[in-house]
Amino acid sequence: MHTRLLPLSAVALLLLSSCRDPKIASYRIPKEKDSVMPAAAAPSLAPVTPPAASAGATMANTAVTTAGGPGLVWTAPAHWTAKPASAMRKGSYAITGDSGATADLSITAFPGNVGGDLANVNRWRGQIQLPPLAESELATATTHVDSNDLHLTVADFTGGTAASPQRVLGAIIPVGEATWFFKLSGPANLVGREQATFAAFLKTIRAPGATP
Repeated sequence: MHTRLLPLSAVALLLLSSCRDPKIASYRIPKEKDSVMPAAAAPSLAPVTPPAASAGATMANTAVTTAGGPGLVWTAPAHWTAKPASAMRKGSYAITGDSGATADLSITAFPGNVGGDLANVNRWRGQIQLPPLAESELATATTHVDSNDLHLTVADFTGGTAASPQRVLGAIIPVGEATWFFKLSGPANLVGREQATFAAFLKTIRAPGATP
């Protein structure tokens, strides 16, 4: 048996073709995480006299303002533990219950209406495994509160599982060209315990300089 040798010109063409093959690179995109803002970025705040306690809620003698300029301020209940601000949140609090249970209060703001009330209410419902509402159901599933020259759309949903029921109390507040979201979520029993406190908290939300 004779082995056929490729002509020298064919070998050269093969080598040239291999040199022209593009290099394939792969990239891994890390999961986005909230970056904690440095403490120096937080503005200094003057004490604000808290409103009278409502439904057993004791308010802290501190108002919190946003890191991104004029927006909203509020007075948090004394037993809510403030957590560090982040790139996504204007404010954040932890509420501790029995046996180590915790609930989370998040405050966020985004440009525009972020899809409208129905889309945002259904996003909250999806987070606790509830089906979305139809447009015709929105009016009966939410309530409206006017306070401190603000119009709040307030929602209250309970979902989750039989073994781990979850509840969301939320308020949607249009402010200028943005929409603010105040959401308390966690174990249904703990969030239920905080319902009156949350309602009192919403009445402290106001524009900077306004009196609650």
